[in-house]
Amino acid sequence: MNHHSSEHVPEQVVSLKKAVLLVNLGTPDQPTPQAVGRFLREFLSDQRVIEIPRILWQVILNLLVIPLRAKRVAHAYESIWANGDSPMRTILTGQAAALSIRLAELGYAEVDVLPVMTYGNPSISTALDRLHNSGVEQIVVLPLFPQYSATSTGAVYDVVSRWLQAQRNLPSMTLIKDYFAHPILIQALADSVRRYQAIHGQPEKLLMSFHGIPQPYADRGDPYPVRCHATAKLLAQSLGLSDDAWAISFQSRFGRQEWVKPYTNVLLAEWASAGVKSVQVISPAFSADCLETLEELAVENRQTFLEAGGQTYAYIPALNEDALHIEMMASLVKSSL
Repeated sequence: MNHHSSEHVPEQVVSLKKAVLLVNLGTPDQPTPQAVGRFLREFLSDQRVIEIPRILWQVILNLLVIPLRAKRVAHAYESIWANGDSPMRTILTGQAAALSIRLAELGYAEVDVLPVMTYGNPSISTALDRLHNSGVEQIVVLPLFPQYSATSTGAVYDVVSRWLQAQRNLPSMTLIKDYFAHPILIQALADSVRRYQAIHGQPEKLLMSFHGIPQPYADRGDPYPVRCHATAKLLAQSLGLSDDAWAISFQSRFGRQEWVKPYTNVLLAEWASAGVKSVQVISPAFSADCLETLEELAVENRQTFLEAGGQTYAYIPALNEDALHIEMMASLVKSSL
């Protein structure tokens, strides 16, 4: 091929622009009842999250759930809000910046990495519009939920597919399902526990608390609990823990139906009553610290354990911007770029 033949080919077709979307669940814009109400309405209206017939649920949601919860949830957000923003959004922005730097070091200098949320801001569809308008032809979507669930990762697929349906010129699109057994994830989690224990000592029990889902969702085929058990077992093996030195549990249940068991708060109370004095808790379902870890795990569940007779309780932070965590993200997206 002689060098004249490419003269009429537009520049952007020759070098395909690439981008990565790092996705987390979402967070209100401010820790106020109004902003929290808006966020809860968007989040809890998703049929992936609440599988109740839509019209009935909208009535319950708007007349009962939001009026009863918005103020309380806003108060909880206020307690963790830092430097004018929600920790989840701050951490996600930092993760995207760190991943961008790491990819450049690995030779992917031209790749845009954008932090986005399934619900709230910055939104997935706004980011996709922006990338599309700037001529990006290849997009990798990495939902930062280590264990796939229809309630979390499934919702990301929905938002992306709704956006794709409205486009004429489709980019190439890769959605990474999950990474619950990724060796670098397990190593990063184990290292974080070892680092924490090097300073604070070892507890009688290490509790691995995962976000819960309703039991009927699991019964109907959501693979999430099985994946959580796999992550927990691999982490326990990596740390060399005996069976009685750790356990798995599920937190953050909501509403009246049965959720996947054992429940974190119930197990902690049982342990304390049975004479367990010291517990450390880690949550391998969360890639960033947020309301469910900073407030529910670190504060509420601590109270539960201590009031039931426990003596020392500590929460081991999420991986957040940990270098190995970023390395794992790079290895996941690299194969798709």
